[in-house]
Amino acid sequence: MKGKVYLVGAGPGKPDLITVRGLNILKESDVVIYDYLVDKSLLGYTKDGAELICCDELGKKRYANGFLVHQNKINNLLIRKAKEEKKVARLKNGDPSIFSRYSQELEVLTKNKIEFEVVPGVTAAVAAAGLSGIPLTDRKLASSCVFVTGHEDPTKKESLLDWDSLAKIGTLVLYMAIENLDEIVSKLLKYGRDENTPVAIIQDASLITQRILTSTLKNIAKKAKEQGLKPPAIVIVGKIAKLEKEFNWLRKGKWVLFTGLSQERFFNKGVYFHLPLIKIEPLYNYREFDNYVENIRNFDWIVFASRYGVEYFFKRLKAIGYDSRLLSNIKIGAIGNSTKNRLLDFGIIADLVPKKESAEGLVTEFKNLDIEGKRIFLPRSDISDKGLEKAFKKLGARVTTSFAYKNVMPEDLPDLELNTFNEIMFTSPSAVRNFKRRYKKIPQSVKVRCIGDVTLKEAKKWHLID
Repeated sequence: MKGKVYLVGAGPGKPDLITVRGLNILKESDVVIYDYLVDKSLLGYTKDGAELICCDELGKKRYANGFLVHQNKINNLLIRKAKEEKKVARLKNGDPSIFSRYSQELEVLTKNKIEFEVVPGVTAAVAAAGLSGIPLTDRKLASSCVFVTGHEDPTKKESLLDWDSLAKIGTLVLYMAIENLDEIVSKLLKYGRDENTPVAIIQDASLITQRILTSTLKNIAKKAKEQGLKPPAIVIVGKIAKLEKEFNWLRKGKWVLFTGLSQERFFNKGVYFHLPLIKIEPLYNYREFDNYVENIRNFDWIVFASRYGVEYFFKRLKAIGYDSRLLSNIKIGAIGNSTKNRLLDFGIIADLVPKKESAEGLVTEFKNLDIEGKRIFLPRSDISDKGLEKAFKKLGARVTTSFAYKNVMPEDLPDLELNTFNEIMFTSPSAVRNFKRRYKKIPQSVKVRCIGDVTLKEAKKWHLID
C-alpha cells in the first residue's frame, strides 16, 4: 500500500486565507512539505510528531534561477514519503495551479502511481486585487483578465509569451515581475499599450507589511525602484487599476495593530492587523509541574490566570495518565472569559470568574470568600509576575506556583511603518516589553490602548505612553 499526497493551496500569505478543507488535511498529515513563503503559524495546526520540511532546505530559494534541481528534490521527496505509506501534504503558496510548478509534481505522482488530490487555494492575484479595492474585471473598463508570469524558465529556448496579444488584453496580472519590470514595460509599450495605462503594484498581499504603489505604465518601473519594492508582489496593468484610489477600503479604514494572541474578532470598527508579540512554548522539563499535577488533590483551588495555563495543565494531566476526574472536589478560578471558555473545552465549568477580567478583578472576587488557610495552585508562565501570588497570600491563602509554559519573543518580527497605524493595542506586559525591544518607540500620531492595569503600568514604565 502506498501513501497519499494532497497538493494544498495555503493562500497568498495571511494564514487564515487557507481553505477549511486545506486546514483539515493539514491537521491529519504525517508529513508537510511547505514552500518558504507559507506563514509558519499554519504549521502550528499540524499534529504532534508530524514531519515538517521547508522546501528551502532542499536547495535554491524561490526567486533564484537553477530551480530544476530543487524541484527534482521536492518530487523525489514526495514519492519517497508516499511510498513510506505517509499521509503527505504538499503545502504550496497561493493556489497550486498558478505558477507553482504544479504540473511537474502531478507528472511525477502520476508516473509513480501515487494517489493524490488537489485542494485549490486563494491565489495572490485575487488577494492583491481584493485587498486593494481593484476589481480584476469591470463591465465598463475590462471584460478580460489574463495571468502572466514575469519570470519564465531561463532554460527555455523561446518565450511562450505573445506580447503583441497581451498588450491588447483589458487587464494583465503579472506574477514574479518586479525584477524584470523594465523589460516587461518596454515590451508592452513596443506592442502598442498606452503609456498612460494605470498600473498598481501590491507587495506582500494580505500581510501586515502590504504596500501598494500606483502609477502609469511609463513611470511604474522607475517609481518601484525608488520606493524599493521587492518580491513577492503582483503587478496589475489596465484601466481598472485606477479604481484603487476610489475603492481601496484597506487604505481608508482605521488601522489597529493588535499585539496579543487572541483570535481575530470580526465586525469591530476599523481594520485589525494581528502581530503577536509573544509566543507560547512548552517547557523543556515538566518534572516539577507533573509532580504538582499528580498530587493536585492536595489543593482546594486551582486558579488559571490565562488560557495557556489551562491548555498546558490538561496536556500534562493527560500525559501522566489522568483526566479531569482527578479534579473532583477542587474549585476552579479563571481570570476571564477566554480562560473560562478554554476550561469548557476540557469539560470544566469555572466556579469563579471575575466581572473585571484582570488579576485585580480576580483578587477582588476572592476577598468575598474565606480563603484563610486554603491551598491554591497557580499554573503560570516562566515570566509572569508574582502579583497574584502575593495578593492571595495577603488574604491568608497557602499558595503554590509552578511554571506550565514559556512566554518568549517571536523570531523574525517584520519591519513596520508604524506611522501607517492609527492605534496600537497591547494585551500583556510581555507584549509591551517585546515591542520596546524590537520597535523602540511609538510615533506621536499613533494612539496606544492597553488591556488591563498591569499592561498599562508596563507601557508607562517603558515610556510608550504618557
